[in-house]
Amino acid sequence: MKETLQSFERLLNIMDELREKCPWDKKQTLDSLRKLTIEETYELGDAIIRKDLQEIKKELGDLMLHIAFYAKIGDEQKAFAMKDVLDSINEKLVFRHPHIFGDVEVADASEVESNWEALKLKEKGRKQEGVLDGVPVSLPAMVKANRIQEKVRGVGFDWEEREQVWDKVVEEMHELKEEIDNQDKDKTEAEFGDLFFAMVNAARLYGIDPEAALERTNRKFMKRFNYLESKTIKQGRSLKDMSLAEMDVIWEEAKTKE
Repeated sequence: MKETLQSFERLLNIMDELREKCPWDKKQTLDSLRKLTIEETYELGDAIIRKDLQEIKKELGDLMLHIAFYAKIGDEQKAFAMKDVLDSINEKLVFRHPHIFGDVEVADASEVESNWEALKLKEKGRKQEGVLDGVPVSLPAMVKANRIQEKVRGVGFDWEEREQVWDKVVEEMHELKEEIDNQDKDKTEAEFGDLFFAMVNAARLYGIDPEAALERTNRKFMKRFNYLESKTIKQGRSLKDMSLAEMDVIWEEAKTKE
């Protein structure tokens, strides 16, 4: 623990020096750092998907730098310092885990999750007016849908049995097909959204991360298509000149090599 604290203190000291002496670091603001922080977060996500532990370590370091940077700027503006950041998360964790730091009893992780959402609404000084007010507007749509569903579940708005969600999926599929037949583009888009939302809900109910599931399919498709493309190049052929049936033969070959 002592060595960890020493390393953390060194990071803060380095940040102080960079902010004072480095031309690039001196001109950064909360706004200029935002897009870089988002990029670093996605890079961490990529490393996690690859299960590259060494890369995860490096990307966590990059994010830690950003946290130190924001805290430094906050300190300069006399708004908050790193101590305030740490005190805030410490207090939040203790408050939202009364089953650990208090006398509340819970049956399972699901009950912990429900209590967590309820406690968020009770926090002193909280400006949030409703359950969904804390969902970031800028979240990617699929991540946002999943977060919305998790939050409303925390206050009891959910299916009684998870199997019931499939009736909703089928209902949305029929409504989508109807609008496609009607050739109404605007309503078709809306029904596609409803179907996606229902599928994200199904994923949540069955313990599947929809973002991870789709990314898994993305990577699988890319691997197979890259094989198809590489194979045709070696044969001196062009995909544009091949029939779909010819491409399917190589595609099936790619599947056997997985």
